[in-house]
Amino acid sequence: MLTELTIRDFAIIDHVSLTLKDGLTVLTGETGAGKSIIIDSIQLLTGARGSVEFVRHGAKRAEIEGLFIIGEDHAVYAKAEEFGVEIGEDGMVVLQRSITHQGKSICRVNGKLVTLGILKEFGKALIDIHSQHETQSLMDPERHIELLDTYAEAELRQPQQEYKKHYETYRSLKKRYKELSDNEQETAQRLDLLQFQWNELEEASLEPKEDEELTEERNKLANFEKIYSGLNDAYEALYGEQKGMDWLSHAMMSLDATADYDDAYQRMSEELSNSYYLVEELTFRLSTEMEGLEFDPERLNEIEERLNEINRLKRKYGQSVEEILAYKDKVEEEIDEINNKDSFLSKLETEIEDVTEDLLLEAQHIHEIRTRASKQLTEAVHEELKSLYLEKAVFDVNVEKKQGKQGDPVLKNQPVSLSSSGFDEVKFLITTNPGEPLKPLHKIASGGEMSRIMLALKQIFSRHQGITSVIFDEVDTGVSGRVAQSIAEKIFKISVDSQVLCISHLPQVAAMADTHVRIMKNVKDNKTETAAKELEENEKIEEVARMISGTELTETTLQNGRELLNLAESYKSRV
Repeated sequence: MLTELTIRDFAIIDHVSLTLKDGLTVLTGETGAGKSIIIDSIQLLTGARGSVEFVRHGAKRAEIEGLFIIGEDHAVYAKAEEFGVEIGEDGMVVLQRSITHQGKSICRVNGKLVTLGILKEFGKALIDIHSQHETQSLMDPERHIELLDTYAEAELRQPQQEYKKHYETYRSLKKRYKELSDNEQETAQRLDLLQFQWNELEEASLEPKEDEELTEERNKLANFEKIYSGLNDAYEALYGEQKGMDWLSHAMMSLDATADYDDAYQRMSEELSNSYYLVEELTFRLSTEMEGLEFDPERLNEIEERLNEINRLKRKYGQSVEEILAYKDKVEEEIDEINNKDSFLSKLETEIEDVTEDLLLEAQHIHEIRTRASKQLTEAVHEELKSLYLEKAVFDVNVEKKQGKQGDPVLKNQPVSLSSSGFDEVKFLITTNPGEPLKPLHKIASGGEMSRIMLALKQIFSRHQGITSVIFDEVDTGVSGRVAQSIAEKIFKISVDSQVLCISHLPQVAAMADTHVRIMKNVKDNKTETAAKELEENEKIEEVARMISGTELTETTLQNGRELLNLAESYKSRV
């Protein structure tokens, strides 16, 4: 869960620090006080695109920092391992984001600098943000397949992995087939280029690890004097005037004379004898090595020229001789393909047919899973909509095979259009009036209905996701009365399994809060500032009463506030 949020110099916020708790935290306040700005800051913290406009006027940078505490089996651990971020035994994850007045964005996870993309990966695993904009995304049919797949994620995971593997092979083979069968002129030009490259590499006659061996030989020749001097000095120290071996021999004989008096002396004598013969063998090797040393300037020039040639080829074909040779093999294979195009096209056709057959089998399997899941999701949504006073609404998840065109893979005599997710089209259909036909969501639902449908789906999906924190930004817009109460109850139910942070103008939602924070806007030294205050019990009553009646508080409105809070506590105790 998100336990600490610190915001500095962000929009109209000078400095706000929030300690967030488990359960439902509701943020309330007047319009324009800065409630949504706090959600904006959290979105930036989790990887949203930033702008210099977010930096408070006169400040050098805007800074946002969030502390999360996660469980042992949280998905963030896999992200941390993937991107090399350390998470301690305490399960603490700190996300940091700053935007300078020049527009530069700096992102950190547990102190490590990361890209915005990596920060977004962590953010998606930690927080699920639902705003009015997100509610509108339900209108986009392209998103419906993602939602259905989220619902059936456990059953779909393995089939989708298999499908994607076949799909990548399918695309690669189709691309190769197109390249070989398309423009004859381009193919001829490609063949000329490949033939030139192969001839160049063939003439070079490269050998594996040749560059490493030549570099080693060059270093020996270039440092001939230092090498010979070092070997000679060592040899002279042992067998020359310094008589190192003579002194070792003397020491060996002296120690051998004491060997009979003590086992320890015997062992030392044996160790010295062994060392003497090892050193003696080494001196013979030094002598042989010096005799074999020969400085050949012509050979050094040959090596330099050869290495220059290899380095030239590296700049064109690979970082090492092994990569260059691998590239040569690839070129040779492609030349063979072009020269024998007809047979290769025939071979590719067979491979494409085989992989298409496997691909369609996996796509059909995924289609069947989605079809079963769509029925289950439809039933689950109906159950949720009843409690949101949309009991007469009819909701349906329509799963159909996307019709293809001529040349697309054929399933049961019908061409189907394949994508990375299969051949399915998923649409959420609804009618809110009995007797009316089902129509796409965006053609039927009003703003208030969309809020309720989104909450129904979120209630369902919260059981299938491992998100630690859920944020609702005014998703209750456009509702009132008993619907507002049902929405408050639904949001609270979601908070039972996940930490929920909710911005709301509904007193029913505020009354459900485990923690109630009031956002206020003040003017200080001709500057507008946003402040946040966690409310005490009596302050909660006043705030809820104010939300019921407006700014004027009377004993009657305060009593209404108390009653609403008491009703909320009674409901919460039963959940």
